[in-house]
Amino acid sequence: MTGSKKVVIVGGGTMGADVALVFLRGGYAVEIIEAGTERRTFLPQYFEFQIKELGYAKPNKPITIHADLKDVAWSSVDLVVECIPEKLPLKQELFKHLDELAPAHTILASNSSSFPISQIAEGLKTTSRMIGLHFFMPAHLVPCVEVIKGEKTSQAVMDDLFQIMTRCLMVPVRVNKDLPGFLANRLQHAMSREAFSMIDQGIATPEDIDNAVRFGFGFRYLAAGPVMQRDHAGIEIHTAAGASIYPSLCNDATPAKCLTEKVKNNHYGMKTSQGFYSWTPETIKVERNRYDTILKAGLKIIQQDIENICR
Repeated sequence: MTGSKKVVIVGGGTMGADVALVFLRGGYAVEIIEAGTERRTFLPQYFEFQIKELGYAKPNKPITIHADLKDVAWSSVDLVVECIPEKLPLKQELFKHLDELAPAHTILASNSSSFPISQIAEGLKTTSRMIGLHFFMPAHLVPCVEVIKGEKTSQAVMDDLFQIMTRCLMVPVRVNKDLPGFLANRLQHAMSREAFSMIDQGIATPEDIDNAVRFGFGFRYLAAGPVMQRDHAGIEIHTAAGASIYPSLCNDATPAKCLTEKVKNNHYGMKTSQGFYSWTPETIKVERNRYDTILKAGLKIIQQDIENICR
C-alpha cells in the first residue's frame, strides 16, 4: 500500500475515530462508516481539532464519513478496520458482509479486544485475509498495536499489515497465536490479578496500588520493557526473586471480589460516576485532560525510539 490507497474504518465511535487519525498520519485516504446521525455530525469538528492539536499536516482530502457500507466504492479499498461494539454476533455479521463486498486484495482487520479473529471469521470464504489489529485507547496516542494472526490468516497479509502500521508511525507487535487477550492484555491482566487480590486481602489500597505502578516499576517501562529490565538489573537477581515470590502470587481463575462487587452494584467507573474512585462531570474532564497531557508528553520522550523502529 502507498499513501494514495484507501482505508475504511467501520464504526466512528471513540476508538474508530482515533484509528482514523492513525491512518491519516500515515498518509492514507480514510473513509469512516458511522450509522449514528449525531456522531456523523460531530466527527468533522473532532478531526479538525485533533489535526491542529497534534500538528499533523493538513490532509489533501478530509476523512470521508458515510452512513452505510453501500456508500463505499469498494473496488478501491485496500484495508478495512472494524471498530464496532464488542458483541460477537455483530462482528460476525459485519465480516460476512465484508467477505462479499470487499475485493479479493482487501485486508479485513478487526480491532476486537475480546474475540479472536478466527472466531469472528469462522465459516467465511476468505479467512486467509482476515486478521486482528488491536489498538489501545487512545489509539492515536498509544504507539503500540497488535497484529494478530488467526488460524487461517496468510503470512503475507500479516507482513503487509505490519508494514502498513510502521508507515503510520505505530509500533506493531506480532502475535502469532490467536488466543484470548492476545499479547499486551494478557500481560496487563496478569499484573491486575495480583493487584486486585492484594486489595481483597487488605494488603494495599487502590491508591497505593496505582502509585506503586505509576511511580515505581511502571515508571521505568517508558525506558525499557520487563525483558530488557532483566538485562539491566541482572537476570540472576530476578530469577532468585521469582523463586521466592511466585509461590505466593495470586493464581485465581476468577476475577477478584473487589471487582465483581463493583459490577454487581453498577459501579463501573467514570461512566457511572463511581468505581474505585468517585467521579463528577467536572473531575472526569480534569482527569481526561491530565491523562492525555501526560500521554502526549511521554510520546515526545520516546518519539525517537518509535522512529528508529519504524525505519
